Amino acid sequence: MSLLQRLEMRQGQALVMTPQLLQAIKLLQLSQLDLTAYVDAELERNPLLERAESEGAPEREAPEPSGEGEYEGGDGAEPEAWLASDMTQSRSEIESDLDTRLDNVFADENPVPRETGAGDTLSLTPAPYGNAGGSFDGDLPDFESTLTAETSLREHLAAQLDLATQSPSDRLIGSFLIDAVDDAGYLREEIDGVAERLGAPLDDVARVLKLVQTFDPPGVAARDLAECLAIQLREQDRFDPAMQALVSRLDLVAKRDFPALRRLCGVDDEDLVEMLAEIRRLDPKPGRAFGTHAVEVLVPDVFVRAAPDGSWLVELNSEALPRVLVNQSYYARVSKGAVADGDKAFLSECLQTANWLTRSLEQRARTILKVATEIVRQQDAFFLHGVAHLRPLNLKTVAEAIGMHESTVSRVTSNKSIGTSRGTLEMKYFFTAAIPGAAGAAAHSSEAVRHRIKQLVDAEAADVLSDDALVQRLRDEGVDIARRTVAKYRESLRIPSSIDRRRAKMATAAR
Repeated sequence: MSLLQRLEMRQGQALVMTPQLLQAIKLLQLSQLDLTAYVDAELERNPLLERAESEGAPEREAPEPSGEGEYEGGDGAEPEAWLASDMTQSRSEIESDLDTRLDNVFADENPVPRETGAGDTLSLTPAPYGNAGGSFDGDLPDFESTLTAETSLREHLAAQLDLATQSPSDRLIGSFLIDAVDDAGYLREEIDGVAERLGAPLDDVARVLKLVQTFDPPGVAARDLAECLAIQLREQDRFDPAMQALVSRLDLVAKRDFPALRRLCGVDDEDLVEMLAEIRRLDPKPGRAFGTHAVEVLVPDVFVRAAPDGSWLVELNSEALPRVLVNQSYYARVSKGAVADGDKAFLSECLQTANWLTRSLEQRARTILKVATEIVRQQDAFFLHGVAHLRPLNLKTVAEAIGMHESTVSRVTSNKSIGTSRGTLEMKYFFTAAIPGAAGAAAHSSEAVRHRIKQLVDAEAADVLSDDALVQRLRDEGVDIARRTVAKYRESLRIPSSIDRRRAKMATAAR
């Protein structure tokens, strides 16, 4: 066998991911907030991009007086007589023309009409801004000086630490412990680790922790739920031996094992009910009242509304779509003055990037609308009748219906939402697994079955349905489902077991 070197030409096909294609794929899977941030960064970097101005109402031009001295307003109404009158009239003359007293007209307004000393005429001299809460030098009021920032939990605890101790070492340890408190108000670090990192004695760290645990809000800096409840009960002087035994076995409280709790605490049913009521009145997350952030409303990418003919109209949310334009005139003007090769290359790259960005945004919008329209077509029964009529649906079904790849549909449905008459729902919500129907019946959506399980549990009266009973009920309704699947759906809905539900009903009946 001989080894030879030679040149050969072969023809083949390969998928090349260009930067522009990568950008289009990236934009397709971005959420609304991420897309806005990306476009803002491109607007700042690329001088040829500019934000498209939203179409608003045209500005109204200032009206001009006509030749006859009449005011041609927007509604054609003539002005009030006292506005066109000579302001040197006496107060009594103006009051006679208006048929009322000026005190009634200008009671809460500034400037306040008042009499002058010369000729009993009316003075409309405006009051200085200083009298209206502004600055004394005549400038407009400084509204920024009246704004306040919300106090965080750390700032609230640090202010109490400064008043509670004067020791520099205790303040250092206390500040470290306060920094380790999470938003819920719990200490998330072990005190032995804190002592090791600070090089402080463990007894000093434990002592300062006890001090921090006396701060407001009650229960702050606790290491677990039991300690948080115990701190609040001590402050209320209700941490007696029976309550201490109850707090030490919160697992029995969660299981609603009331007989075991009665034996553990040594109390009767009435006392146990009162103790449990006290536990429920406590705050399990004492830090949630501080540093709360404004809830961001989920803005839908697509709106669905009913049409007069009974069909469904699917339209993009134009307010959520970033609008950018390529300034061709600016490019033509600047490119004429570009002499260096680097400047020309930069302008050419900016123009190419700007054109690709606008095309990618348009393609993204069209793809989202196309996928959303097919989802609405597949799930039209949901929009008419609710969750119980949700059909099984997967990405492959939608991809084959619209002629796209399954991965493209997956990117479109990620981090996107649809605004419906039943609320704003994520697109992924409409894709559910199929549960076979009994005796050859049609398949059912897993979300619809989960909803039916919740309905059956909520409709329980004296008899509590076990998982086996739920399976039998669902099979009678044409759903072929296993017991372990029912248990999994019940746990996902945070529905207690039949034993816990039965204990809860017994405790309610005992009250």
